[in-house]
Amino acid sequence: MKRAVCDVCLRAQSACICGWIVRIEAQAGLLVLQHPLEVGNAKNSARLLHLSVAGSALAVGETFDAAELDGLLHADGRVPVLLYPETAGDQNLPPPPHVALSAERVRLVLLDATWRKSRKMLYLNPALQRLPRLALSDVAPSNYRIRKAHAPHQLSSLEAAAQALGQLEGDGERYRPLLDAFDGFVSQQASYGALVFGNGAA
Repeated sequence: MKRAVCDVCLRAQSACICGWIVRIEAQAGLLVLQHPLEVGNAKNSARLLHLSVAGSALAVGETFDAAELDGLLHADGRVPVLLYPETAGDQNLPPPPHVALSAERVRLVLLDATWRKSRKMLYLNPALQRLPRLALSDVAPSNYRIRKAHAPHQLSSLEAAAQALGQLEGDGERYRPLLDAFDGFVSQQASYGALVFGNGAA
C-alpha cells in the first residue's frame, strides 16, 4: 500500500517534518547542492534547511550542467561563496580566491553530501573549485547525534549553514530559532529509529 506523502517536506505523512520549519529571512542567499544519495536519507537536514531559509534554492546532482550551475551560482547578481574548508586534503585542487563582501551581496553555496562525496562533487564541477571559500570559525559542537561524525567539527548541513549565515552577518543569535528547530527534528528522528520515506527509501 502506497504511503501518503507530504507535498511540502516530501516525507511520509507519518514522518512529516513541517512542524519544525522556522522561516528565516537571511541577508545572504543560500544555494544547497545536494548529492543524490542524500535525497532519500531520512536523517538528512537539507530539506528542512531549504524550507526554513526564505529564497533559498536546492538542486540535486553530482555533476551539474555547466550553464545550469552558472545560473544557480550567479542568480540575482550575487557572488557565490562556497562553504568548505580551505585545507581539506585536496592537494590537486587549485587554491580558492578570497573575497570580502557584505552578506547582502553573497550567495552561500553548501554541498550537502558526505565528506568523500563532497570532494567528488568539487572534482566533477570545476566551477565550484574556482569559487572563493568560507570556512567556519569558532565552530559550535554539533547536536547531530542521529548521524555519526568522524570529527568534532563536522556538522549537519543545517547546522553548518546556520553558523555560516550568522558568521557572514555577524549575528549568530538570529539563527538560534533554526538551530532550536533542528534539535526538535533530531529528537523526532531519534524517536523513530529506522525511519522510512513515503517512496520506500530508508
